[in-house]
Amino acid sequence: MPDARIDVYLDFASLFSYVCFADLEANRQNLAANGVTIEYHPVFLGGINVASGNKPPWSLPAKASYLSYDSPRALRRVGLGHLQTPDDLMSFGMTVQPLRAIHYIKAHYPTPVFVAAFHFLIDRAWTPPNRKIADADVLREVLGEATETIKGGRKLFTPAEVDKIMDGRAAFKDSVKKETDEALAKGAFGAPWIWATNAKGESEPFFGSDRFNHVYAFLDIPFQDVKVLAPNKL
Repeated sequence: MPDARIDVYLDFASLFSYVCFADLEANRQNLAANGVTIEYHPVFLGGINVASGNKPPWSLPAKASYLSYDSPRALRRVGLGHLQTPDDLMSFGMTVQPLRAIHYIKAHYPTPVFVAAFHFLIDRAWTPPNRKIADADVLREVLGEATETIKGGRKLFTPAEVDKIMDGRAAFKDSVKKETDEALAKGAFGAPWIWATNAKGESEPFFGSDRFNHVYAFLDIPFQDVKVLAPNKL
């Protein structure tokens, strides 16, 4: 019987990728207990938008207006209400360099280090003062600061290891493209893009950070769905 799994295609430039990541990490232990593994695939959202004909939501006035309400709601739900949108979203979205770096880390380090590094980078990008990790010098600094959790702990990389990551990231150009093309082949038109596979070996796509009730129903694992309760009695 195949293992159930959740493959997530996400980018540092996507706020809802962070929401999705935070939600899954909060449930990682219970997902594992239900036989479900998680794998993150860092992809270039800009490439997905171009190839699929999609546009960033902030470039469309109606969507941008809606997101001014929806983004804070989504962030509060996963404890990320402190995040802030960077001023220059266009340059902020050019995440090729940090994507190549995180692919290097994924290939050369254990999964917990990769996950912690991804978390640290995306958090520093979206937490004021919004570190511009698309800039190579800033990326080097943030990797040097990265710790086991975003609030501290053991350093993930020595200065020598940071140098290796920065020097070696260019070799992962094709790796980023391959993962991005894989997401497109699975129908992606944005991020986060989720490809869930259940224990029967069946797979389905899910888009966004607010579809986990549908994902878990498809995986046939126990979860508590949204429901209306009787009013509290005083």
